[in-house]
Amino acid sequence: MHARTVETGYDALAPTFLEWTQEIEGDPTERFLAEVVTRLPAGARVLDLGCGPGRVTRRLERFEVVGVDLSEEQLRRARANAPTATFLQGDFTQRDFPERSFDAVLALFSIVHVPRNEHAALLGRIARWLAPGGLFLASLSHRGGPDSTDEWLGVPMFFSGFDAETNRRLVREAGLELLVDELVFHREPDPDGEVGFLWVLARA
Repeated sequence: MHARTVETGYDALAPTFLEWTQEIEGDPTERFLAEVVTRLPAGARVLDLGCGPGRVTRRLERFEVVGVDLSEEQLRRARANAPTATFLQGDFTQRDFPERSFDAVLALFSIVHVPRNEHAALLGRIARWLAPGGLFLASLSHRGGPDSTDEWLGVPMFFSGFDAETNRRLVREAGLELLVDELVFHREPDPDGEVGFLWVLARA
């Protein structure tokens, strides 16, 4: 099952994954995160889907943050990196939260690990979780292709995604207003090299 593949893969990567992310050249995460942070009031509630070791979560400490991840090993590190946040272990596609309960939802490099036939329903739930005017920030695939399990950083990993235009349409169909959508390429440490993601910032 894909979720088990993702869980065991990120468990295995946990000791070195944060360091690997810090070696990415041209990573636009900070730039797009600033677009969210500057628009949020103090004490805002933020949901971080696929939070990993807490690299982003720890930048949100002035907010009330809930992080969700499949990998308990990644979460163990996230709890150390962002001790004021709340962390939940599990598949975020199987979780539900009250309607209008978050001021922002983040899904950075995580929806690409969800089967694409589940993307529309997931985006619909995210839209319901957002308070009016709430923000959704995600990095999505920019080229379509069938679901696949490939070797990545030495472990089997599941990937899935749509092309950029389909992703834009799915975000709109979920009832979200696209504020920013930008295709950005960055360079990852070997073996991947240059990779691209469609970054979207949308408003409920």
